[in-house]
Amino acid sequence: MELELTPAEQREVDRQFALLRRGAVEIVPEEEFRQKLARSVRTGQPLRVKLGLDPSAPDIHLGHTVVLHKLRQFQELGHEVHLVIGDFTGRIGDPTGKSETRKQLSEEDVKRNAQTYVQQFSKVLDMERVKLHYNSQWLAPLTFAQVIELAAKITVARMLEREDFAKRMQQELPISVHEFFYPLMQGYDSVALRADVELGGTDQKFNLLMGRMLQREYGQEPQVALTMPLLEGLDGVQKMSKSLGNYIGVDEPPSDMYGKAMSIPDELMIKYFELVTDLPGDELARLKADLAEGRLHPRDAKMRLAYTIVRMYHGEAAAEEAQRRFVTVFQQGGLPEEIPVVKLDPNQAEDGQMWIVALLSALRLVPSNAEARRMIQQGGVRVDGEKVDDIDARIPLRDGMVVQVGKRKFAKVQVTEQ
Repeated sequence: MELELTPAEQREVDRQFALLRRGAVEIVPEEEFRQKLARSVRTGQPLRVKLGLDPSAPDIHLGHTVVLHKLRQFQELGHEVHLVIGDFTGRIGDPTGKSETRKQLSEEDVKRNAQTYVQQFSKVLDMERVKLHYNSQWLAPLTFAQVIELAAKITVARMLEREDFAKRMQQELPISVHEFFYPLMQGYDSVALRADVELGGTDQKFNLLMGRMLQREYGQEPQVALTMPLLEGLDGVQKMSKSLGNYIGVDEPPSDMYGKAMSIPDELMIKYFELVTDLPGDELARLKADLAEGRLHPRDAKMRLAYTIVRMYHGEAAAEEAQRRFVTVFQQGGLPEEIPVVKLDPNQAEDGQMWIVALLSALRLVPSNAEARRMIQQGGVRVDGEKVDDIDARIPLRDGMVVQVGKRKFAKVQVTEQ
C-alpha cells in the first residue's frame, strides 16, 4: 500500500532515491525501495542497511570501496549502517567465482583480517555511526535441528541455479556440501538483523536474493537488494584484484597511489570518479560535459582524479606533494627529490658487474625474477636514465647509480664493503 506523502516528503524521497540510485547497477525491486524510503521519511525511522564482508584477505583496495561509498551515502542520509564481519562464514569462504572448493581459514586468520578491515573501513565510513556485527553471534549458537530447518527452506535445484555451482557440475568438479551453506548463512544474517536493504557487488546478487527469500520464509518483510558494479583495475579489463596486480590499495603511500591513478585508462576515468570518489554530482556532471566538449584535457581530468583519491585517504597536504612529485618526475623528466638508498656488497658483482635481473631483485624493486624479466622486456627498466631491454644485460656496479622500474619505483645504489 502506497503512503500518501506531503509535497515536501515526496521531494525528500525523490532526492534520496536519485542519490542512492546513482552508480548502482540494479535495485531489486525498485518500487519496494521507494516504498521503504517513503515510510522512513514519513515516520523518521531510518532504514537498516546491511553489508556483509568475509575477511578472507587482510587488505582492501579501491574496488572494495565501491560499496563502502554507497554505504556512506546511506549514512549521510541518516540511515543505519550494519556492517557484518563474516567471522563464521569466512571459515568457509564465498564460492562466488571459484572453480574449486576454497581452503577454509582458521579462526585466528579470520579475526586478524577482520581487525584490519575495520581499521581500513574507517577511511570511508564514519565508524562511530556503524553498527558492527560478527555473524558468529547468531550462527554459532544454532542447534543442528535449527540448521536442518534452515536448509529445508531451499532446494538443491535452486542452489544449482547459481552459475558457479552449475559450471562445476557441468565440468564434473567437486562441490562440498558445506559450500551450499554459505549463501544460506549469508541470507540468515539478513534474518538476524531484520535488514531493509542489503548491498553487494553484481557477483553477490544470488546471495543478496537468498537473504530476501529467507526473510520471507521467516515471516519478515523482505529486504531490497542493491548491487554495485565491479570496478575494472588499472589494466582496464579485469576486475580490480591484488592477485592480478591491477589494484590501488587504500593504505598505499600517496606517491604510489597518485602514480597508479594516472595509469587508469581514459575511458574509465568517469567510472572511477563516480564510484570511488566523493566528487559531488553537479561537479561530476560539469566534468563529463567539459571532457565531452573538449574544454578539459583528459590528462588534467586524470590528475584531478589522482589528486582526489590521494586527498581522500591521506589528506590535502599529501595530495599536493604527490602531485608536485608526479609533475617533477614524470612530466618534466626529473628525478624525485628523495630516492631510497640501498646498500649493495660489491662481492655480489662478478668482475664488477651484476646481471640486471639479479640487480633489480637485490634492490627490492621487483617481487620476483619473473617480474624483473617482464619489466625489462616491456621497456620499463632504466639505469641512470638509459633504458635496459636485454634480460641478459650485465650492469657495472657503481656507487650512486639510480635504477628505475616502471614509473614509480626508484633506488640509488650505495656500494659498501661488508
